[in-house]
Amino acid sequence: MKAIMSLGALIGVVGLLLLAGMIVGIVPSDTVRLIEGYMPVQVILELTLFVAGFTGISYMMSAMGMAFPRFWQGISCWAFVLLYLKFRVYPPIPFSVRAMYGTVSLVAVFMWVSASEEDWKKFKQPIMNVMDAKTGGNRLLRYAYLIILPILIGGFSYNAMVPKSEEPIELRTVHPAPPASTKVHGKTYTLQTSQNPYRVNPEGKYDQEYSNANIVEQGMGRLMKPNANPWDKDAQGYLKYVREGGEIFFQNCHFCHGDNLNGRGLHAFAFNPIPANFTDPGTIAQLQETFIFWRVSKGGIGLPNEGFPWASVMPPWEQHLTVDEIWKVVLFEYWHTGYYPRTWD
Repeated sequence: MKAIMSLGALIGVVGLLLLAGMIVGIVPSDTVRLIEGYMPVQVILELTLFVAGFTGISYMMSAMGMAFPRFWQGISCWAFVLLYLKFRVYPPIPFSVRAMYGTVSLVAVFMWVSASEEDWKKFKQPIMNVMDAKTGGNRLLRYAYLIILPILIGGFSYNAMVPKSEEPIELRTVHPAPPASTKVHGKTYTLQTSQNPYRVNPEGKYDQEYSNANIVEQGMGRLMKPNANPWDKDAQGYLKYVREGGEIFFQNCHFCHGDNLNGRGLHAFAFNPIPANFTDPGTIAQLQETFIFWRVSKGGIGLPNEGFPWASVMPPWEQHLTVDEIWKVVLFEYWHTGYYPRTWD
């Protein structure tokens, strides 16, 4: 039992040191990375581990004759949770969410300190001592609280109500309405009627149903369909064009949009906002193919007025790629993500 509590105390000390380092900026908050997709579970497990560590610290201090008062145990535990949410979790969560979690954790602390009549008496004893003010020190504390608490409450209320001079909110339009037509390399394309010339069946005719049947399966693995491998040396037609589009993508686009087309490329986090995540069902899956052709061709600099504040660093790829190369890149993006373009109907 003593060995287990000693291990718990060690965990608690390490946790306190890490959190202190994060608060003062010595230790980055992502030193222990949060696993993508499992962050809520990981946060709960970490907090559970720290609570076990604090239990070990309390046990060891009691064994050494330096018992930590139950009142300060509860206050310290709650303060730790608040600091953990502010400095450990990234990206930072809003204050309103932290306040909600802080309230829940405060209720949990009160349930813990009132689990038995003896614990509840130990917890409220320091409060009752100050209220009774039978000693000079407690009397001084009571007077201090009577002065400080109203000032703090008034200060918080004033800070919440006083008008603030802040920058106006920028309501960014992620997918602005496209123009009726766009000119690329001297040729005008009507977006509502134009088609990708490489989305064709074996007979060479435009056939979206055929291409939809040969895209990868939607899901975590995004597995290729049987007999639909663009990297097969004998691949022809649509699959051959997908392969060529993939080669162009990895030569030019993956540095920002990522090897997996998820917006996490080598340079992605140098930009704000980060590049589009094509695997998100809210991006290319919601758009027509000619819309993507227009956006790739014109880049961020070609966004219309309603695209304010034009927060896109994508270059106008018409300055670097041919029309055919742009169509093939768009073809590859839909194939790789398992999505198919929306129609105008």
